[in-house]
Amino acid sequence: MASSPSPPRLRDADKSQLTILTAALDEFSQFGFAGARVDRIAEQAGVNKRLIYYYFGNKDDLFLAVLERTYADIRAAEQALHLDAMDPVEAVRQLVSFTWHYYLEHPEFITLLNSENLHQAVHLKQSARIQEMNSPLVQLLADVLDRGRQQGLFRDGVDPIQLYISIASICYFYLSNNATLSAIFGRDLKAPKALAQRLSHMTEMVLGYVLR
Repeated sequence: MASSPSPPRLRDADKSQLTILTAALDEFSQFGFAGARVDRIAEQAGVNKRLIYYYFGNKDDLFLAVLERTYADIRAAEQALHLDAMDPVEAVRQLVSFTWHYYLEHPEFITLLNSENLHQAVHLKQSARIQEMNSPLVQLLADVLDRGRQQGLFRDGVDPIQLYISIASICYFYLSNNATLSAIFGRDLKAPKALAQRLSHMTEMVLGYVLR
């Protein structure tokens, strides 16, 4: 039996919340948590400021909702890779490539994390969802590593969480510090050739660590 469509008011509420979250993501990624203003979010979303408080409570809760949505988006994209269906070596290679390109295509992810880290993850620590969002990824990577070990491809003792942190770190640091690194070394480290070289270097590093 087909499910009945959502009532109009419920659909309107969902649409309003999504519009607010989209505007809030733009605001927080541009100005950080401290510099963001609810007035500007309301103006960009085309809603009354009171509606934002009605749906999200306060600025802190709105920022947390943006962070949770941002993490949910990247976790969903990672799941869509279907690493479990790949050869273990190719799965690791694809995870490095995906992480790199995701950060490149979603600079707001980096700026939001920078802002939250400045605040010692005070918002994420209050999230009831963030750990359960990340658990499937950890298990997926653990399964890839286990398959690689069973096939005699990967060495023992690779922790999936440490490995993922390492992959995220080498992608994140290069991009979040690209302007200063380019100035220090006198290179355009965001030129297409430099980005391609970086991906190749990172992939070789990670595979060099996990392979026997």
